[in-house]
Amino acid sequence: MVRFETESNEKREVWAKLEFYNAFSKSIKDRPVWNMLIKALEKGILRHALEEATSGNVGISLACLSNIFGLKFTAYIPKPTPKATEVLLKILGARAVRTEYQVIDRHFWTEVSKHASKVGATNLNQYENDANFEIHYEITAKEIIEQLEAIGRVPDFVIAGIGTSGHIAGISKKLKEKYGDQVKVIGVQPAPDSNIPGIKRVETGPKWFSIAKIDEIIDISWKEAVEGVIEVARREGILIGISSGAVFQAYKRLSDREGVFVLIFPDDGFKYIEHFEKYLELYSKRE
Repeated sequence: MVRFETESNEKREVWAKLEFYNAFSKSIKDRPVWNMLIKALEKGILRHALEEATSGNVGISLACLSNIFGLKFTAYIPKPTPKATEVLLKILGARAVRTEYQVIDRHFWTEVSKHASKVGATNLNQYENDANFEIHYEITAKEIIEQLEAIGRVPDFVIAGIGTSGHIAGISKKLKEKYGDQVKVIGVQPAPDSNIPGIKRVETGPKWFSIAKIDEIIDISWKEAVEGVIEVARREGILIGISSGAVFQAYKRLSDREGVFVLIFPDDGFKYIEHFEKYLELYSKRE
């Protein structure tokens, strides 16, 4: 975790948990992917081939780990997936199938699950697999507690994106068990007309959302998210991903409040060059 000096003062401390220090996909998704694979191996259900619906980091992590485990991996990706993600999947030896789906919804991942069963492949299904939630409850949240306790701090606000709901639910449950309602958990979702890689609106029905005990949900537009990336890059010298930019913008909505803030940044910005290029084309000349 890194203290944001430009945002911290005598009344407020801001800590960013930089999940892009994970080794495989450079994202928070390494945690559930590893746990899902190990659990499947222990249960004896891990076949030679894997198929998964993914928009990015889960696919890259699975591609890396498939090479380690000697597996054949096929990633089914939605149409808007950045080209960089598809290229990285292919470099890693995975088969990338770009579909006509605009987002990953229940129909999409159910179709992939059925296809995997038909061809004799394993579908870990990050959207329903409790190993996703479990790893964040047991490990990610524990890290936050231990890292803050080491410097004598207790979190007042934790801000995280809502995707599969695995990490926000796991972190929320563990922290509220320890600190009660002292800690407020803030969820971040795309504004109604925006598509932000890695996060989804709660209407999509993420499995663990009901146990997350989220205190507030904040809508952030795609434009705001990219501007959050730019602000963090130019003020703190850290290049974060777009969902992380959305988390930062949600924090700014609350920055008049006092206390210790923890911002969960799922990945870095290097996979999202196309998004940044689009933003510059649309807005840099106007400004």
